Amino acid sequence: MTTTTDAVRITPATNPVTQSIRDSLVVAKRNLIRMSRIPEMVIFGLIQPIMFVVLFSYVFGGSMNIGGTTDSSVYREFLMAGIFAQTVTFATAGAGAGIADDMHKGLIDRFRSLPMARGAVLTGRTLADSVQTALTLFVLAMVALLVGWRTHTSFGEVLGAFGLLLLLGYAFTWIGALIGLSVRTPEAATSGGLIWLFPVTFISNAFVDTGQMTPWLRHVADWNPFSATVQACRVLFGNPGVSQSDAWPMQHPVWASLIYSVLIVVVFRTLAVRKYRSATA
Repeated sequence: MTTTTDAVRITPATNPVTQSIRDSLVVAKRNLIRMSRIPEMVIFGLIQPIMFVVLFSYVFGGSMNIGGTTDSSVYREFLMAGIFAQTVTFATAGAGAGIADDMHKGLIDRFRSLPMARGAVLTGRTLADSVQTALTLFVLAMVALLVGWRTHTSFGEVLGAFGLLLLLGYAFTWIGALIGLSVRTPEAATSGGLIWLFPVTFISNAFVDTGQMTPWLRHVADWNPFSATVQACRVLFGNPGVSQSDAWPMQHPVWASLIYSVLIVVVFRTLAVRKYRSATA
């Protein structure tokens, strides 16, 4: 008497890290395809920073005292690091609105029904937003060159500055993700994503020399994570207006920018994923 046994193929379990990366890339691809099919999203995202460059350069350029001079060309070089940083942080509102829209339409519930890593939905969204931010930065840099902005350092240092900008933008999109998961409508996410950005970007060294601020306000601006990235970019670009403050972030801006951005990613990614799990439970 013979017994026939069917061979059972045992598939090894997928590594959780590998699955998370794969799922995140799939979600990022989905969001990039969606962005390409709605070109006005990209166009409007480009128009705002271009308007800031033109308005600040030509309206305020001759009235700002930078390094003892009111030369408009000096202010343009001083300005651009702040405009670049403001542009990447303002992408926060779009990230929050997009996630809130997905929640509102029930798309997140569909993702939950799939065998995918829980954090992949948020990670994929933030990665897609980072790609759009990189495109915006490229176009903005071309416009900046047209209005007179120049760098005075090596190509590697310039790339390093843009890398810090993208890291800051990626970090802030996690704040946007948390806001998007915490509100009920995309409109509320947009408003909530912008309200806190204005004091963060304007109480900083982005548009004015902090030496002209009152002492307490200058202290706040010098320890602002946004200011650290702006300062780091001015150093790496070789642009004028590098702060002479004794505050540690202003003395070590590159390291401060890295530390701030990584801390923001760690803290707000943890909070956003936890909120995502409770919101969809």
